[in-house]
Amino acid sequence: MIGVNEEKKQSIIKLLKKEFHGESTGHDWYHIDRVRKVAATICEKEGGNLFVVELGALLHDIADHKFVADADVVAVERTREILAEHEVDGDTIEQVVHIVKNCSFKGGLENKMKSLEGRIVQDADRLDAIGAIGIARTFAFGGKVGNPIYDPEVDPTVFTSAEEYVKNRTHTINHFYEKLLKLKEGMNTETGKRMAYERHHYMEGFLKQFYKEWEGEG
Repeated sequence: MIGVNEEKKQSIIKLLKKEFHGESTGHDWYHIDRVRKVAATICEKEGGNLFVVELGALLHDIADHKFVADADVVAVERTREILAEHEVDGDTIEQVVHIVKNCSFKGGLENKMKSLEGRIVQDADRLDAIGAIGIARTFAFGGKVGNPIYDPEVDPTVFTSAEEYVKNRTHTINHFYEKLLKLKEGMNTETGKRMAYERHHYMEGFLKQFYKEWEGEG
């Protein structure tokens, strides 16, 4: 017999599968589920409340700033709405809201995540942004928003604010330097750091090969 919390989680999963069906920027249901699974793996090693971790992972993209105006406000409202509808207790709701509000990279200028559960979800989300899947997601997103693959005359941007990070888009290769290659050093947990190592070096190898082929070599 499954527990009450498992029933609530499965019901939320059913809702999100429907809501994110057909999403084509790499922020689809499968991204959400991968983050949930990796977060659960990290939680097993690092400790924390697994129910809070899984709910935070499931809802971390409920209103992403890249697609939704006033995303922080909308994300909090939707998170509270969904969890209240599933009769999740108030303390758990507040813990999940904290995760949803603070999970996003937004230029990496300041990490406001305070809870262990939140740091676990943030690591899992960042792990899905790097490595082979991260590369695939990056080009899927770039194509969706109309970014060229590469322009050697346009250098990466050093962001001074989260707003600048959200608004500034150039070409997809720049995104590796503006975000993806920075994520390994920003991991919160020891487990996350270990998992990031291989994925980070896979991206470095990809970029090396990319530039060789760009110049007609390799």
